[in-house]
Amino acid sequence: MQPFRELAVFSGNAHRELAESVCKHLEMPLGECEVFEFSNEEIFVRFMDNIRERDVFLIQPIVSPVNTRLMELLVMIDAAKRASAGRITAVIPYYAYGRSDKKDQPRVPVTARLLANFLEVAGADRVLTLDLHAGQIQGFFNIPVDELTAFPMIADYFRSENLQSPVVVATDVGGAKRARDVAERLGCELAIIDKRRSGNDEQAEAMTLIGEVEGHDCIIVDDEILTGGTVASAVRLLRSRGVRSVQVACVHPVFASKAFDALDTKDVDQIVFTDSLPLVHGAFSQVETATLSTAAILGDAIHRIHTGGSVGALFR
Repeated sequence: MQPFRELAVFSGNAHRELAESVCKHLEMPLGECEVFEFSNEEIFVRFMDNIRERDVFLIQPIVSPVNTRLMELLVMIDAAKRASAGRITAVIPYYAYGRSDKKDQPRVPVTARLLANFLEVAGADRVLTLDLHAGQIQGFFNIPVDELTAFPMIADYFRSENLQSPVVVATDVGGAKRARDVAERLGCELAIIDKRRSGNDEQAEAMTLIGEVEGHDCIIVDDEILTGGTVASAVRLLRSRGVRSVQVACVHPVFASKAFDALDTKDVDQIVFTDSLPLVHGAFSQVETATLSTAAILGDAIHRIHTGGSVGALFR
């Protein structure tokens, strides 16, 4: 017996295309919902469908303009709660403010925790997300959080590319576990770049390379890319070590405008990313790109949550 009457999926304005793809995978229509701003920038939401006692999923990555998209999601949750939805799941493929997951400087906030509080107070019953920047963010919530991962999908893509001698490269020690998981799936070696970051200027410098990369096809793996500075520095270091090719892969293509300047070069053979959020600040013109769809894993997770199945079983 299903715990709630029937499934209903809605989208805000952040990434309607992804929501439509998820609904296509689920073989159901995307629900009708008005989400817009008045002239004074206040956000208005109205569900056009009856959602009383229904199992409601709201798909909204928190992307640029970040604070507007966040507020849209919070208002959608409140509207669904006041419309007597049976359960409300916030589907957040990209969880913004994930870098603010700890107090690493004096007198700074832990904004990732604050965002969790916002979602709970608004009325979300659970959260479904994809590759959080920091695993401890799950612990910021007092409601269930299902974190999916797209790294197996990235590994499968590069396996299909049949690279001659791949080596997976982590851009820093913190990302080594993710990179190791990809390397194990590909059956290849791992290299790690030691980087240094100073201040809050979004700039990092690749310092030292741990591992053998000469003559190999390097796959730089990261959870998200913002300015591209870290990856561009890594690409320069790898090229100086005589690698055969450099592939770049990330789950979340946040890509500020300067990232296209930094990465759209012939030094990068290919950039691979998912559709967890849309490219809102530009596009690549020189480098080859590939976009991997997350609709299937999000759709399967939504179906399992709705029917009481195991979400973890998706990755066994």
